[in-house]
Amino acid sequence: MGDVLGEGSYGKVKEVLDSENLCRRAVKILTKRKLRRIPNGEQNVQREIQLLRNLQHKNVVALLDVLYNDEKQKMYMIMEYCVGGLQELVDSAPEKKLPLFQAHRYFCQLISGLEYLHGCRIIHKDIKPGNLLLSLEQTLKISDFGVAEQLDLFAKDDTCTTGQGSPAFQPPEIANGHESFSGTKVDIWSCGVTLYNICSGQYPFEGDNIYRLFENIGRGQWEAPDWLYKLDAQLAGLILGMLQADQAKRYSIQQIRSDPWFISAPEEKGPPVPIPPLKRDVYRRSTVLPYLDAYHYETERDLEEVYFTEHDLNRELARQAAAAAAEIKAQQQQQQQQLAAPNSAGPSTSAGASTSNSISKEKKSSSLKRRAKKLTSCISVRKLSNCRPS
Repeated sequence: MGDVLGEGSYGKVKEVLDSENLCRRAVKILTKRKLRRIPNGEQNVQREIQLLRNLQHKNVVALLDVLYNDEKQKMYMIMEYCVGGLQELVDSAPEKKLPLFQAHRYFCQLISGLEYLHGCRIIHKDIKPGNLLLSLEQTLKISDFGVAEQLDLFAKDDTCTTGQGSPAFQPPEIANGHESFSGTKVDIWSCGVTLYNICSGQYPFEGDNIYRLFENIGRGQWEAPDWLYKLDAQLAGLILGMLQADQAKRYSIQQIRSDPWFISAPEEKGPPVPIPPLKRDVYRRSTVLPYLDAYHYETERDLEEVYFTEHDLNRELARQAAAAAAEIKAQQQQQQQQLAAPNSAGPSTSAGASTSNSISKEKKSSSLKRRAKKLTSCISVRKLSNCRPS
């Protein structure tokens, strides 16, 4: 595994290298402990895996494999590698918005991927720039199917009853608490908010908190501002059609495809916004290679005295304890020889010296014992390998 590419409420995403074909991949690492804390967390992940296994489209992120580690209670979702996200690209732009020709290119790919999902009876429910990824070839990929829903094969229409997407991208029917609504029209509304956001750097509805935001969304019909008509009248007309408060009047995918702005791409004025560098690397080179180099080509000097076995540890403890005991014995023998030597001082002096030597002997003996105990417990161990308990 390489460096962390991103992190969300469900887990981390890291770069990995496929050892069979040397292709760069991304792995979403999920821990069961964290999923249990999130309402419906485990169910959402299982639903996402089930949906992605059956999807195959150039504008939908591909799930390649799912690995489980029961010992660590972790799940690894191996997915195709993307160099960045649309939200990351917008945030790196000078005015937090993309040129119209670049936004048009990504929006067309978004509609293509969404049309495929709706054809598979899948309602995404959380279309937003943060869930749209970009590949090395600038191909947009729809990702994060955690709250997506697949309609029944024999369902009469696209009616849904739950909405769990991001608040700023929710339509009036969800903001007003309707019990049922059209699933495809929810995704169309979210695409309209996304298009407005990447072209202007703003949101059509805002609020200090989620209650004010939903109040503004559900209040009534949204009107396109004058500056949007000055920017591009056809773009304003398309966004207005996608942000109709009435579901029946809101554009369908077929109407979006026949819209003049969708059919004819805007004129290219200036360079497109490039994908921002990853950790100061403009080319976003693989982050796995440094880890492979360190694993396979580290010198023996770097690995010296790094790993200790349990046998080595016990042998070192015994050696230090024996050395401390030998030092104590040598000190005691030296003190006995000093006491046995003739003393030229008087009786009182001799008695005082004897008392003094006895006290000194006790202090040194206790000090050496403490030192011996300390020596047996202060061995420096930098890293232990996996050993079976003795």
